[in-house]
This record gives sequence, structure tokens and C-alpha cells, in this order.
Amino acid sequence: MTTDRPDPAAGPERAVPPLTVLVPDERGVAVLGALPGVRPVRYPERGPLPDAARSADVLVVAFGSETWLAPLCADLPRLRLVQTLYAGAGGWLRHLPDGVLLSNARGAHGPPTAELAVGLLLAVYRDLPGFRDDQAVGRWRRRTTDTLSGKRVLVLGAGDLGRCLHRLLVAFGATVTLVGRRPRPQVRTLADLPELLPAHDATVVMLPYSPATHRLVDRRFLASMPDEGVLVNVARGGIVDTEALLAELTTGRLRAALDVTDPEPLPPGHPLWAAPRVLITPHVGGYVHDFRERGWQVVAAQIAQFAQTGRTANLVER
Repeated sequence: MTTDRPDPAAGPERAVPPLTVLVPDERGVAVLGALPGVRPVRYPERGPLPDAARSADVLVVAFGSETWLAPLCADLPRLRLVQTLYAGAGGWLRHLPDGVLLSNARGAHGPPTAELAVGLLLAVYRDLPGFRDDQAVGRWRRRTTDTLSGKRVLVLGAGDLGRCLHRLLVAFGATVTLVGRRPRPQVRTLADLPELLPAHDATVVMLPYSPATHRLVDRRFLASMPDEGVLVNVARGGIVDTEALLAELTTGRLRAALDVTDPEPLPPGHPLWAAPRVLITPHVGGYVHDFRERGWQVVAAQIAQFAQTGRTANLVER
């Protein structure tokens, strides 16, 4: 006969200590403080970590914090997980101590980033910057432009961002091919790029940045795109070889729309600013009014899962 009652001889049950999570802002304290078994602790930006940090199990990080925050991880002996507030996490891969997991906020910023990618394509095809220039000088210049409808669009990235973009592009009448890092149904792989690039009117980069994708868009890649092809990058600037892109833009053969650049921020006087046939936005793909709330809701779900299982659904492969 079995029983679910505790064995008196086993002594009293030991209380499970709360999961201590370091967070970068007060919104994180409020959101994670509502989770059972989670103790959020605020840490200052670019300042020394609080004393409670030495008992931290999880570190939540904002975009661009790895350069100053990663060295402090050596002072966190109990750290088991770094959780980002954004979809990418490549910058943290080279900084993680051994045995520490990395998780991102995949699912938080897919719709806004996909919207921007569509907006950039529409701006290029309908020549919206040209009409804005005409407006600035009071010039009524009616002319024929192109259309996104019917275009063949190659999307590099088949995760949350790529799937969101796929749905929007289909609604505009475009034909979409998804490319991922791993083969799966309805998804091609990077090995297929030599075949795919010449057959598509536009290529949108949405891949995570990693050593494998560093300067993936190089001279050979760009040369494989058709004349009048459009390159859109809403991923990370380092995926594109800037010098190779500048060479193509200067000839007038290709067009580009860049939400990210290498270097970033793009400094005054950089040749990209004055390059022909390029539209630049300052890394605003996920920056909508509720972008922080979107990030924290995904992070809360990941932290709750980690507290229960020691894993998260958004773990990043190292």
C-alpha cells in the first residue's frame, strides 16, 4: 500500500529558495515580482552590482549591455541563465561563462520588425523617399513606380521574425521563400543561396548574428542578386559586408534598405549616408510604443518555465 503523506522519519520538508533574478529596470521588478518563487533584484546601469547579486540565478539583460555587463558575470557564482529582453542574443555567446545557459525574447518583437521590413520594401518600390524629397521643395512630379505585389521575396530567417514577415508579404501578393539554418518542411537552407538569390527580386535578412552569419552577405552573395534587386537588413549590421554593399550601390545595380549597419551607430560622414539607392533607419525594427512590455511578457514566461524545469523554450544554441 502506498501513501502520499510525508514520512515522519524523513524529517521536515526543506523550503525551496526563491529564484533570484537580476533585472535592469523597475518594470522587470513589477512583472517578475508577480511570479511565484521568483525574487527580482534591480541592478543599476553601468554601476556596481548590488550585494544580492552574488545569489543571483538569472541575469536579464537589455540590448547592447554585453560590453559592460558581461565582465561582471564572473562575480555571480550561482548564475545559471542569461535571459535577453530582445530576440537576438549573438553578442552574448562569446561572453557566457561555462555552464551558463542563454535564452532570448523570441516572440516579442516579430510583428513590429516584420512591419518595418514590409514598410521598407514598400518605400523602395513606391519611391516614397523620392516623393518626400519632392514635397520638401514643393514640386508636383507625377511618375510611375514599382509594386510589391507579384514580387519574389527571399527571407533569410525562418523563426518568429521570418514567419511574421511571410504572413504579411503573402497578404501583399508577394511570393515568399523562407531560408533557415536547418532544413525543415517548406524551408530552404543557406546552402541553397546560390540557386535562390538570382531567382528573387528582393532579399530580406532576418537571421541571428553569429560567427556563421558574419558577413554572410558578401561580394559573391550580392553579385548573385539580379539587377535592380533589393536588399533589406533588419537583423544585425555585421551580417552584411558594408564595403561590398557600397560597391554595388555605387554602380546603381542594386537597391538597399538598412535598419542596421556595420558600424553601428553609423557615424557622421560614413559613405553609406551618401550612397545612392539606399534607405537607412536607425535600428528601430522592434522599437514601438509597447516594445518594453512585449519583451517583459516573453521574459516572464521564460523565467517561470526556468523556475519549474531549469530550461526555457527560447534557449540559444552555443
